[in-house]
Amino acid sequence: MKHEFPYLCDMAKKKFHRGQRNQARKKKKRPGKDFNKLNKPVISTQVLADKTRLNKYVALSGICSRRKAAELVKDGKVKVNGKINVNPGFEVTKDDVVEYAGKKLVPQLDKVYVLMNKPKNTITTASDEKGRRTVLDLIGDKVPQRIFPVGRLDRATTGLLLLTNDGDLAHSLSHPSSQVRKIYHATLDKPLTEKDLAKIKKGIRLEEGIAIVDGISYLEEKPKNNIGIEIHIGWNRIIRRIFEQLNYEVVKLDRVYFAGLTKKDLKRGWFRHLNGQEIIMLKHFTKRN
Repeated sequence: MKHEFPYLCDMAKKKFHRGQRNQARKKKKRPGKDFNKLNKPVISTQVLADKTRLNKYVALSGICSRRKAAELVKDGKVKVNGKINVNPGFEVTKDDVVEYAGKKLVPQLDKVYVLMNKPKNTITTASDEKGRRTVLDLIGDKVPQRIFPVGRLDRATTGLLLLTNDGDLAHSLSHPSSQVRKIYHATLDKPLTEKDLAKIKKGIRLEEGIAIVDGISYLEEKPKNNIGIEIHIGWNRIIRRIFEQLNYEVVKLDRVYFAGLTKKDLKRGWFRHLNGQEIIMLKHFTKRN
C-alpha cells in the first residue's frame, strides 16, 4: 500500500533507531535550556485605525480570535462606555472604553506567535473552572503578551498548537475556507482493517454530515493500529468520532503537522517563538485562501 505521509514514516524510523542507540549506551543528561534563550520573539507591530469594528477591537486585545469576539459581543458580554453593545460591527474610536468581564480592554499592537508541542492532560483554554492545567499555565510569564490558542486540541490529544495575540491570523487559520492542512498520528486499540480504511477514505457519516478526510494510510514499519490521517474539517473530536463509528478507540492522538509547521526539535511540553519566515508563510497561506 502506498504511504501518504512520508514525514510520519521518517519520524517513526528515527524513533526506532534512536531507541536502539539508547539501549546500547546510556545517554548523558544535559541541563535543560531556558525558553528565553532558545530563540528571540519576532514581533510585528500593527497600527490601530481611527475607527475599528468592535469584534476586531476585542480580538486585538488578545483574549480571543475575531470570530469568538463576535460571539462574545452578540452574547452581551462586552460593554462600550459602560453600556452593553451587541453589535460586532459597531465602530469603536480611540476615545471609547471597551470592557469585558469587568476589565478594560487595551489593543495589543505588538503581535507574537508561539508554537507549542502540547502535552497530554492539558486544557486548550485560557483558564479552567475545574482548576486543571491549561496551555497558558505552561507558558506562565515567559511570554509577556496576552496570547490565546488558535483552534483547540482536546485534553488527551498531544502535539502542535499555535498561540498568538493576532486575532486576524487566528480567524483566518480557523476559518473552514482556509482549509488549513493538519496531520495526526492516531494509535488505535486494535489494527485497522483495509476494509474500514477504505470506508474512512470514502467518508464517514457523523451528526454534522459526511466527514471527508484529505488522506489516510498505515505508517511504514509500524503496526497497523498506527494510522496517519490528514484532515482540515474542524468539527469537535472529529478524528476520535470517525474511528468510534467503526468501533475503534483512539488510544493516542498526536498532531504532528499544522499549516506548514512541524514538531522538529520541539520536545513535548516545550514551546518556542515562530521565526520571521514561518510568520510570513502563515500569512501568505491565509491570503491565498
